[in-house]
Amino acid sequence: MTVTLADVAARARVSPATVSRVLNGNYPVAASTRERVLRAVDDLDYVLNGPASSLAAATSDLVGILVNDIADPFFGIMAGAAQTQIGGPGDGSGRAGGEKLAVICNTGGSPERELTYLTLLQRQRAAAVVLTGGAVESPDHQAAMAAKLAKLADAGTRIVFCGRPPLPEGDALVAALAFDNRGGGRRLTEHLISLGHRRIGYVAGPPERTTTRHRLEGHREALRRAGLDAESGDGEGGDGERLTVHGPYDRRSGYEATLDILRREPGITAVVAANDTVALGACAAVRDQGLRIPEDISVAGFDDLPFSVDAVPALTTVRLPLFEAGARAGRLAMGKENPPPGGIATIAAELMIRGSTAPPRVG
Repeated sequence: MTVTLADVAARARVSPATVSRVLNGNYPVAASTRERVLRAVDDLDYVLNGPASSLAAATSDLVGILVNDIADPFFGIMAGAAQTQIGGPGDGSGRAGGEKLAVICNTGGSPERELTYLTLLQRQRAAAVVLTGGAVESPDHQAAMAAKLAKLADAGTRIVFCGRPPLPEGDALVAALAFDNRGGGRRLTEHLISLGHRRIGYVAGPPERTTTRHRLEGHREALRRAGLDAESGDGEGGDGERLTVHGPYDRRSGYEATLDILRREPGITAVVAANDTVALGACAAVRDQGLRIPEDISVAGFDDLPFSVDAVPALTTVRLPLFEAGARAGRLAMGKENPPPGGIATIAAELMIRGSTAPPRVG
């Protein structure tokens, strides 16, 4: 025999409306009353009819978390942290009552797939959407994103960016948590310059991504401040441009781009990689050329992913608080935390100096 909402109400000695409020988490209920309702839910093994309840409510119990690649620790850490906050009371009891179902949407870095997932989440009346990582800077895609997010917001979906800046237009966001990629990129290159490096190669990410542009801008700013990136007399770009190679955020890109940079400028003494995974490929390329790290060439990464400290030598990198940012995004998506002033927060990046960087060898 199917257990009904009325059965739970009778067992808990409350009205059906009170049971609904507890299970939907959309109205304050006294702690003692809530405890009685949840105990009755457990005793009777009552299952909330999600599709039916979503028809009566503005949104469903679904929360979408969009990532470029769940196999990449950068995204996996943020998504996992956000998921820890996407639930009801968080008391660890396993009881039903306001919890949300987090669904990871793997876009593969495709702008079209990103829009498709947002459409699907709109159809499912998602309670919230968390978009992680850098954004594509195509004006057409940005306009399409702004329109799609506005429709989601109008339907009651809470929208949070984690690790990406807000769109140039559109105010549909609850919050945007943006990493200080420019500042981190600048401080990393300033560290190398302070060690005496003057010829520095840079393995950048895809040129259309905000993360790529901001980290590269920080690198170039440090070079300019040190007088190392002046344009040549014939209008050619300076060393910062000539010694930069773009590619995907993966190990193979780091390997091939570093070989390319070494062919262009055999005299480089340091390589900065777009992220730690790319840096591993750069390290392999350096070693395959018979060079030592850091005695012959220093290598640095970005993100401070878990494996970076276990590399040999340990990788100098820029630490982004990925777990903390993901958890905060989850709380914002669930309405557990007030948005930052103006809806935008810049999250600081921390330079982690380890054994993969050292002064250039003299002679």
